[in-house]
Amino acid sequence: MGRILARRFKSCGPEWKRSALQLTTTATLFFASLAVMGMISQFSYGLTLLLAIPTAGLLVRLFIIQHDCGHGSFFKSRAANDALGRAISTLTLTPYGHWRQGHAIHHASSGNLDRRGRGDVDMLTVAEYEALSPLGKFGYRLYRNPFVMVMIGAPLNFIVLQRIPRGQSFRNRDSRNSMMALNLALVVVFGVPMAVFGVAPVLMTYLPVMVIASWIGNWLFYVQHQFEDPYWERDGDWNFHTAALRGSSYFDLPPILQWFSGNIGLHHVHHLCSRIPNYRLQDCVDSAPELERITKRITLRESLSCWRLGLWDEQRQVMVSFRDLQAWDAEALTSLNPA
Repeated sequence: MGRILARRFKSCGPEWKRSALQLTTTATLFFASLAVMGMISQFSYGLTLLLAIPTAGLLVRLFIIQHDCGHGSFFKSRAANDALGRAISTLTLTPYGHWRQGHAIHHASSGNLDRRGRGDVDMLTVAEYEALSPLGKFGYRLYRNPFVMVMIGAPLNFIVLQRIPRGQSFRNRDSRNSMMALNLALVVVFGVPMAVFGVAPVLMTYLPVMVIASWIGNWLFYVQHQFEDPYWERDGDWNFHTAALRGSSYFDLPPILQWFSGNIGLHHVHHLCSRIPNYRLQDCVDSAPELERITKRITLRESLSCWRLGLWDEQRQVMVSFRDLQAWDAEALTSLNPA
């Protein structure tokens, strides 16, 4: 099924006029919104923070365009994709080359238990978690806490950690160069307006937008692969097409949120064929009603419950919560020591 659909969707490539229109409207609205925020910040910073919410939504939409460029799906020309992707990276603070490399690995290994660790949310199996020391368990639970992962971790990653080559990104010359090139570009992109308007006004305008956008982006990325019954298999049993359709959710958002998020909630189709531009994903979903029987549909309300899931149970083939694990341990202890 997945292979057949992938072949069918290959014709859904980029259309120059639609790409240009999406870029123009999104960028125009984004910069106009930033300008309005900057002007009213002199009179009402509370209203500025309120306007930061839709502006952050527009930045998320720009990130999706950068994301499409990384997949080579926004324009037919690779040079055009790369040029635009690098330009937008100065707004998303995300080094284009480094991110593109890690994200390609994510697509090539999503749902593969033996190839975790690059471009995804860190996840342990029940057996791996139980083998940890008490301190290791505390650290993992802290990492999986939504407040830590989203409210703290997301802005920290986008604003700070992506500025510093470390680990794999330090050892990989292309990743390291991508990060350092972006850092230099940011000095110019943000240094000029800081010299004109002052450091504080620029930071007080842009940082709230960046923080809120990172929260939204982290939430979207988490729900796309972390739900109750996704697809996870060991390397020998793993299948790319099955992982795309069963391991990626259909995050069914209200129309306005789907617009701001660039249809990325239609993640099952995106993973099945990453060369489809974001503005054609809905067309693919509408043309393939059989997807409804295969893919997990998650509503905005249902996405809240995804955050309680922190471990993959290989025996039951479901994601479970830490509370579930504690309850099972208590039941096992009771069965061994009946009253």
